[in-house]
Amino acid sequence: MLESPSVKVEDKLFQNRYKVDEGNPHVCIAPHTVPSEVLKTLVKVCPAGCYQMSEDGKVEVMPDGCMECGTCRVLTAESGELDWNYPRGGYGIQFKFG
Repeated sequence: MLESPSVKVEDKLFQNRYKVDEGNPHVCIAPHTVPSEVLKTLVKVCPAGCYQMSEDGKVEVMPDGCMECGTCRVLTAESGELDWNYPRGGYGIQFKFG
């Protein structure tokens, strides 16, 4: 029986590139003092790891590296806590194999 090589998601993601649009992020979180459960969930489910909890307990987004998968859009669709737009032309994720 042939064993398939173990490939980590991080190794695959490293193949992609992200062109940053300085000063014009395509994802913004609504101001909050205490994050909702929805925002806390983003920290756990974002496949690119763009969401983090800050030291003061707020959820922050670092959209550099965003894969534009839409997970955060779906989670925050009803709450309206996220402003998400596609990056301007020429910016954002640049997939190596596609």
